[in-house]
Amino acid sequence: MSHINYHTHSHYCDGKGELREYVEYAIAHDFKSLGFSGHAPVPFPNNFSIKDDQYLDYCNEIRALKEEYKDRLDIHLGLEIDYIPGLLEDFTPLISQGGLEYTIGSVHLIPNPDNVETLRNLNSTAVGDERKKIPYNLWFIDGPRQESYDNGLRHIFHDDIKAGVRAFFYQNNAMIERNRPTIVGHFDKIVMHNHDRYFTYEEPWFLDLVHETVQLIHESGCIAEINTRGLYKGRHNDYYPAKKTIQYMKELNIPVLVGTDAHEPSNLDQFEGAYEFLKEIGYRNVVTNLF
Repeated sequence: MSHINYHTHSHYCDGKGELREYVEYAIAHDFKSLGFSGHAPVPFPNNFSIKDDQYLDYCNEIRALKEEYKDRLDIHLGLEIDYIPGLLEDFTPLISQGGLEYTIGSVHLIPNPDNVETLRNLNSTAVGDERKKIPYNLWFIDGPRQESYDNGLRHIFHDDIKAGVRAFFYQNNAMIERNRPTIVGHFDKIVMHNHDRYFTYEEPWFLDLVHETVQLIHESGCIAEINTRGLYKGRHNDYYPAKKTIQYMKELNIPVLVGTDAHEPSNLDQFEGAYEFLKEIGYRNVVTNLF
């Protein structure tokens, strides 16, 4: 089987390895297409996104590799863009400036909706995040540390998990409606550090939120990502979104794309049985080449 991966990070953001290392790994492992999707620049200091003054270098290097390897690998220029109310809401400037071929729209950082306007006056003291640079009024739901998730929930949403989870899904919905990214990334990742402590996936209020977002993806014409990173990193016991949600997406014939969310070259083909699962359930609208 020839492989594809369009969710790929590198040394330009929080990944490891030069772009060329990913290209060479992809060629050595029979890939037919590789897309780079570094974390987009965000308007505050951090250690996870492409720096503003390196964004065009990132884009130009990918274009150069695309030309250099055109007879051996299909390479594409993309970006994973965080939708953050009050800070980063319109993807168009980044798309135009970089000449992007595709976007992955994602949510990792959540403000309390009642306090979005305060983000315009940033305070760079983090709460619950080891990097100590994320603004204090954003809940960081990703990363390796469960205590960061818990501390952020306490500080931003006063331990009201339903309010925090609703904010996460409403933020995803607003991103889809405003920007219609090519791919909607890991749209139930809010469960990663939950581990059934605050809620379970089966609770009606949670499933209602998931299904609302799925319906919106269906109406928007976006592609939904099947993200495998939680499994191979041992941080989650399912895909993003979960298998039961993928079954629901199948009923709506939503196009899906398997992405490994690679942060080093060896992650590129860590598909964790996703294609086999999709075949097993008879999922027909599986994207095997984005271009």
